[in-house]
Amino acid sequence: MIIKNNTTKLLVTLSFLLILPFVQKQWFNLYSLNINDISFYSILYYLSGAICPTLVFINSLKNYTYYDFTKDKIHSIKIIKGKRLLSLVAINLIFLSYLIADYIYINIDLIINLSIEGLNVPKPDVPELSFFIFLISILLIFKKSRFLLKKIILVNFILISLYLWHLQINNISVDDQFHIYRYFGLKDLNLINLFILVAIEISFYTWSFLSYKTNLSDWMVPKPQKGDVIPFLNLIIFYFFIIIYYSILT
Repeated sequence: MIIKNNTTKLLVTLSFLLILPFVQKQWFNLYSLNINDISFYSILYYLSGAICPTLVFINSLKNYTYYDFTKDKIHSIKIIKGKRLLSLVAINLIFLSYLIADYIYINIDLIINLSIEGLNVPKPDVPELSFFIFLISILLIFKKSRFLLKKIILVNFILISLYLWHLQINNISVDDQFHIYRYFGLKDLNLINLFILVAIEISFYTWSFLSYKTNLSDWMVPKPQKGDVIPFLNLIIFYFFIIIYYSILT
């Protein structure tokens, strides 16, 4: 029953996301008729830019943060341990920490570039970046600080989305002085923002699985069961429709 209810909510959310960009385009057409005046439709169009990021925040916080994996008795054939586990933990933890550090830097860079014209934010050098990666790695190890980091990431996503929405509405061009401009070689900054979040979500899911309960203290991680993969598949489906939303909107 719970799975059925979750599936229904997901389908309703995805259907809404497919309809929303067409509604927003109609609001934009009405807003364009009086582009120099503040009207009901101009306010509505401005506020509509927060709908999708807010849905992402709520859905991710509810479904892709507090993972609950299968914790059966571990059998020798079905576990990951030793050097292979060490490699998985190290690679995932460093990669996730780097993504988070760089994502927060993107937000700071956008704020300063939009607030103070002509001021370039220096990118952290190797020692500074290494320190931030180490600090974030420590926070990811502990459950409470890990969840706090996830909330910061989602707030970061909303802020960047709103900045990009403001730039788009006001036809403000983004050149290579913005750090986000350097990602993936894409011109659609909304998709860049989204792809970074998806990469963080996937890595966060993997880290949540590796560090679940006593896995790391026992230094034995059971191989994923079928039920453990369902949240990951839901994550992929949800963000696939978010990508479609931004593609239609653009």
